[in-house]
Amino acid sequence: QEHAYPADELMPLTCRGRVRGQEPSRGDVDDALGKFSLTLIDTLDTLVVLNKTKEFEEAVRKVIKDVNLDNDIVVSVFETNIRVLGGLLGGHSVAIMLKEKGEYMQWYNSELLHMAKELGYKLLPAFNTTSGLPYPRVNLKFGVRHPEARTGTETDTCTACAGTLILEFAALSRFTGTSIFEEYARKALDFIWEKRQRSSNLVGVTINIHTGDWVRKDSGVGAGIDSYYEYLLKAYVLLGDDSFLERFNTHYDAIMRYISQPPLLLDVHIHKPMLNARTWMDSLLAFFPGLQVLKGDIRPAIETHEMLYQVIKKHNFLPEAFTTDFRVHWAQHPLRPEFAESTYFLYKATGDPYYLEVGKTLIENLNKYARVPCGFAAMKDVRTGSHEDRMDSFFLAEMFKYLYLLFADKEDMIFDIEDYIFTTEAHLLPLWLSTTNQTISKKNTTTEYTELDDSNFDWTCPNTQILFPNDPMFAQSIREPLKNVVDKSCPRGISRAEDSLGSGPKPPLRARDFMASNPEHLEILKKMGVSLIHLKDGRVQLVQHAVQAASSLDAEDGLRFMQEMIELSSQQQKEQQLPPRAVQIVSHPFFGRVVLTAGPAQFGMDLSKHKAGTRGFVATIKPYNGCSEITNPEAVKEKIALMQRGQCMFAEKARNVQRAGAIGGIVIDDNEGSSSDTAPLFQMAGDGKNTDDITIPMLFLFNKEGNIILDAIREYEAVEVLLSDKAKDRATIFKGKMIPNYIIDSNLEVENMDQKLSENDSHKQNSEEATSASQDVGAVSEEPDEGQSSDVTDPDSVSPADAASDSVPITNQDSSVPRSPESGAPEPACPPGDSQPQEQQTDTEPNSKVNWDNKVQPMESILADWNEDIEAFEMMEKDEL
Repeated sequence: QEHAYPADELMPLTCRGRVRGQEPSRGDVDDALGKFSLTLIDTLDTLVVLNKTKEFEEAVRKVIKDVNLDNDIVVSVFETNIRVLGGLLGGHSVAIMLKEKGEYMQWYNSELLHMAKELGYKLLPAFNTTSGLPYPRVNLKFGVRHPEARTGTETDTCTACAGTLILEFAALSRFTGTSIFEEYARKALDFIWEKRQRSSNLVGVTINIHTGDWVRKDSGVGAGIDSYYEYLLKAYVLLGDDSFLERFNTHYDAIMRYISQPPLLLDVHIHKPMLNARTWMDSLLAFFPGLQVLKGDIRPAIETHEMLYQVIKKHNFLPEAFTTDFRVHWAQHPLRPEFAESTYFLYKATGDPYYLEVGKTLIENLNKYARVPCGFAAMKDVRTGSHEDRMDSFFLAEMFKYLYLLFADKEDMIFDIEDYIFTTEAHLLPLWLSTTNQTISKKNTTTEYTELDDSNFDWTCPNTQILFPNDPMFAQSIREPLKNVVDKSCPRGISRAEDSLGSGPKPPLRARDFMASNPEHLEILKKMGVSLIHLKDGRVQLVQHAVQAASSLDAEDGLRFMQEMIELSSQQQKEQQLPPRAVQIVSHPFFGRVVLTAGPAQFGMDLSKHKAGTRGFVATIKPYNGCSEITNPEAVKEKIALMQRGQCMFAEKARNVQRAGAIGGIVIDDNEGSSSDTAPLFQMAGDGKNTDDITIPMLFLFNKEGNIILDAIREYEAVEVLLSDKAKDRATIFKGKMIPNYIIDSNLEVENMDQKLSENDSHKQNSEEATSASQDVGAVSEEPDEGQSSDVTDPDSVSPADAASDSVPITNQDSSVPRSPESGAPEPACPPGDSQPQEQQTDTEPNSKVNWDNKVQPMESILADWNEDIEAFEMMEKDEL
């Protein structure tokens, strides 16, 4: 309220509200913002859970008085449903509960419900499709298809986007007696069910809303699908309709058969479910152990949760994506609540105090690494500890709620939480809705369900065995074999198809082990239908002909081998680049709590080799561009020089400030509004000459991050920063010094968070895939004059590895498979200690470095079935880009 209201979201680094159109666009992420005070609405029922009834009453009055739902703005149907419609319904649910208790909300007359119904009608035009699947976006004022609407042209939506409506829409129908909302949500769910892949009973990530064709045929339990499965089970709980449970059980059987590879959950192809589609997992699947608890399947829930917790202990937060051998794939962490959600449900199911320790770790890490003066900031990079100027509404709607409930005793609650079900946004809907206004026929008599293998449900409700033994060692005995899975065991991540080839004397060849000079390896390639061609320039080229493989299983191995080669190519390319660095403001009132993402330099002090970093007060140089002799050396000496980008080489700036006595330098972008949130980082290259004479560290900040330091100087004059490879623990920075208690307070208190913040829940959607490219690092050596075009060159053009003698272009049938960018340099499977990225060498000849290239030559006479595989892989790689 102090900094952001009535904006949709708080920007915790700049201490102001995020208003759509006034800040640089973040693409799909901004589709959650509708100028309707998103965070205020999303947080309503959290206030009641936290026993802040007076604040809740004031917040409801604000929503009724100030929020306008009739804005000419295009929003995500999915995000608006789970956050705004769900927030209004959750607020209404607890408001009528409080009114019935007789102390608070006596004036309340269902105003939130009336607003929810208004919003429901504004979302209905999105369902004007022949399939019943909604358009992904709608204009709040004009609906779809009209010229003013600027929407209605989309053809695709994600499965979760169309399948995560039934709880809110059915609750709206049950509360109001207006059946149309529940009918539309059911029709969308029915369509997805009918379009499932019949042989595997899996659904894909993306579907065409007009034809029902699967656009992305990979399937998992994470981004793009997650809450579809969640809502099938919870719809059964809330609405009492057996058909939802039957559908969920059918899908769950497929998930446990193909996707679950304990403790991992790996994406597969819906039409070839024994074939893994990825070698990495996204953070959204962290909700799944909680859903398994709700189903009653406790053992795999404990296993997956423990694996995730070990990743968190390694990086402080769960990266957006990580590989099967637990390297960082995408390094961002937007303070997602899914892991806290699963922790809460596991504690409720087992009573094991271990999960209280897990919750304590989450709270300590939030206070230690994410807390900033105006709130909590998302992590731009979990490896460096740098921040992003965002705090999504789900942080207050879910994270605070689940962490509070984890530690709350029954007497701490003013109502019985067991009387409610949580939506995917953790909004509370009363279970008594199951018997209210039942205007919909319950049973879908036209649907046939698959006969399931009962053994898969031995440990699910109801059963004759003891589900949760009254034994404190129960959960521990399941966790124990996994206690070193991340740090010490370096798992190979064997796929089901590979596992099934036990008859052969050796396992299939892995890309990381391949050597072009090894005759045995060449024989294995031949068996998999992969041939090797020697090129005139000394390199070798790999080509796969699936029809030439010895068997269909060998062909699958070959396809997987080629995919591993492509990922290895991308990985090695990234490892030749420097990771992002951190600028940490350590003076009053920041005390190390603000960490800015900085681009590295290819010259000067290597901060990764100087773990203490460089600490000093900042000073603005004259001339500000740093392209000539510094005229205020007395102000710069023994300080970190701030300078503007432009008009000369970075190395020239560095030499000038070094001669003036500076101990470090920060170059600030002169392009107004540029930000690491929306632009890819790049590394500052030298000037083509020997730069050994430059010994000070040099970092680059985009305009927005640089202005945070400049604004601090204007307000506080003396500003001290720490330049380092990654953010330092504040206890290390201030050892022996007094700092305010609230800086290191381990208690999460909503009083310190009364700003109204918000933003998008890429959270249940796969929009985080678009953010991965923001971590790419390219090298720039020259400073273009203002107005010139792009200054980021392809990393390949500056990579010393281009001279490699034996690089391998990868050719895979007749489809070009682009390389997938990773979020910064990946980490080794078993890091030597500091978990910093290190180079991973793959040889085609002994001791020769490989630079994989994936140029493709078209092939003829390829089986249509295999074309479908390649098309699926190609689509996934494009989505990542």
